[in-house]
Amino acid sequence: MTEAEPLTAALLARGVSRALDQLGYASLLEFPLANGRRADVLALAKGGDFIIVEIKTSVADFRADRKWNFYRDFADRLYFAVSAGFPAALIPEECGLIVADGFGAAVIRDGTPSPLAPARRRALMLRFAATAAIRLRRLIDPQSRHPDNL
Repeated sequence: MTEAEPLTAALLARGVSRALDQLGYASLLEFPLANGRRADVLALAKGGDFIIVEIKTSVADFRADRKWNFYRDFADRLYFAVSAGFPAALIPEECGLIVADGFGAAVIRDGTPSPLAPARRRALMLRFAATAAIRLRRLIDPQSRHPDNL
């Protein structure tokens, strides 16, 4: 990862989050999953559907990272978010595609749905709510020591 890539990832995450807000999703960044992985963006729709967005800052970042297959068990749909100019043909057809920048994003392709099992959805929803509450509390109490990984 180059020195510029973390900044690029943060900007893409901001743009993705703004677009998801417009689509009616609540999103959390760097969400710890039960399998030990960390999703770049986990978003919850009003109807209870979950999506995971994996942010890729470059072709090299995409090619070096194959952990995204482990996210499929924790979302109804999986997306990749990339910047303009990223070769879209690299993104697997079963995955959604989002083109983003620091100000917003556009969903180019939705990808194949893979509905969560009810028990997994319930567990994920509880973790989502608890994680959001803990992060909100940290804003008013930065000394809070509660772990983020429930």
